[in-house]
Amino acid sequence: MHSRSPCATMSTGGKAGLPVKGLLAGRIPAQRLERAGAMRMPLLALLAKEPAHGYELKTQLEQIFGEAYPSPNIGQIYVTLQRLERDGLVRSQDVVQTTRPNKRVYELTEAGQEALVAWMDQPSEGPRVRDDFFMKLALSQQAGTADRLGLINRQRRHYLGQMRGLSMLATAADRRIPRLLIEGAMLHLQADLDWLQRCQEELV
Repeated sequence: MHSRSPCATMSTGGKAGLPVKGLLAGRIPAQRLERAGAMRMPLLALLAKEPAHGYELKTQLEQIFGEAYPSPNIGQIYVTLQRLERDGLVRSQDVVQTTRPNKRVYELTEAGQEALVAWMDQPSEGPRVRDDFFMKLALSQQAGTADRLGLINRQRRHYLGQMRGLSMLATAADRRIPRLLIEGAMLHLQADLDWLQRCQEELV
């Protein structure tokens, strides 16, 4: 891949494809926290520091990731905590409060600590070999439903729209973690744009 700046393509045409709040969807795995399976390990990581209840965990995620993350769904957080407790990775107890309703506080178990360490030690998913777009591109002639250049241009416009929105988020990010998360997404997008150009040169 070429080493152009991720912002180098910003002046090219194309509509801003996604609303700012959803720009990182599908680009950053951590954004998939709305799904219980993907939320498990981030919650365990937060509970490794100290016990907390659901709203505290939600607030911590928002403070760590800022605008680079969609605000996590509190209902999904509690559903995930219940599943983690069922699996023996966390335990909970009700804490009595005199001026407020009682709250349920969760803490990590030994099994949860082991699961967290195993997750941290495991390499994250690498490049996509079975790419959905490339499947369309490779099979378009056989299917007779789209021309390759049209597919490439449509995908390029989609990526450029995402890049514009990410640039807006990067401008607003004033903390290190959100900024690095957004920069990583932009670099991945730039690599995808370079790869699209390569596909056009080889296949069109």
